[in-house]
Amino acid sequence: MGAADDPLGGGPVELPLEAEEFLSWMLAEKGRSSNTLGAYRRDLRTYVGWLARQEMTLADVRAETVEDYVAHLRGQGRAPASVARALVVVRCLHRFLTQEGYLEADPASGVEAPRVPAGLPKALAEDEVASLISAVVGHDAVARRDRAMLEVLYGAGLRISELVRLSLPDLDLDAGVLRAMGKGSRERVVPVAGLALDALGAWLSPSGRDVLAPERWARRGDASAVFLNARGGRLSRQGAWGIVRRHGNRCGLGERLTPHVLRHSCATHMLDHGADIRVVQELLGHASVSTTQVYTLVSTERLRQVYERAHPRARGRPGRGDPLP
Repeated sequence: MGAADDPLGGGPVELPLEAEEFLSWMLAEKGRSSNTLGAYRRDLRTYVGWLARQEMTLADVRAETVEDYVAHLRGQGRAPASVARALVVVRCLHRFLTQEGYLEADPASGVEAPRVPAGLPKALAEDEVASLISAVVGHDAVARRDRAMLEVLYGAGLRISELVRLSLPDLDLDAGVLRAMGKGSRERVVPVAGLALDALGAWLSPSGRDVLAPERWARRGDASAVFLNARGGRLSRQGAWGIVRRHGNRCGLGERLTPHVLRHSCATHMLDHGADIRVVQELLGHASVSTTQVYTLVSTERLRQVYERAHPRARGRPGRGDPLP
């Protein structure tokens, strides 16, 4: 377990036992998802492979070693965010090795991460969301599924992984809520209403999901899946991603559209219409409100409207007694 081709071209890399122990600890103690652990494993293989080419092991690492590794990643043309993420994994690994007694001192603790430029989520305009959902034509089972997916991604602000994990017991359409399983296995109850609720109802009708349901379920858990693929199995993340992209291409959004852009758009539009940031935090399942605050930066239209209403000189109407320029 752990062998794979080294992404930096050094041949097969097998993680040392202590690195595998670290990954097991991240799963059992920190509750990291399989997707997160997969990303950690890839970063660690890259790191261990680079160390091997320097004829070093984890026990040989010093602070300057980690700094050289960061410089190497930058030299490979990696984006600052990618380098920062790789360094986070290296730091976590060495902190764990120090705490568990594999190392006497943590060599990575003082290494600074590269500054990552603050990026703003690229939300769609409200009419673009409407065009996207209108691009789903027809009332056959596949169209009902696709329409329900898009409405729920946007209407409930779900991550794509949360959408495909939905099972029938997670839905209470009478109460207008669903239960989402977020990062770190954190559950939250999310309201689903209006067009999203209508679209879910249409998909779960006899003319929707039942049409794609097979006579015999191939895998355990497929029978309870909310969203099915054309073969009657639980829809995968990749399959759902492809559906979103296909409809985005049909309405001209192209590369601008990903499932996460719909989540960004949900948060941004709610803030534009006056939602409290704590409510949006709860809806999206952010552990900290600081994560949600990035969306306040993109609500410039709301800021402009409030400014024009509130500032006496914002629309070129000087107050009584003010001299004209």
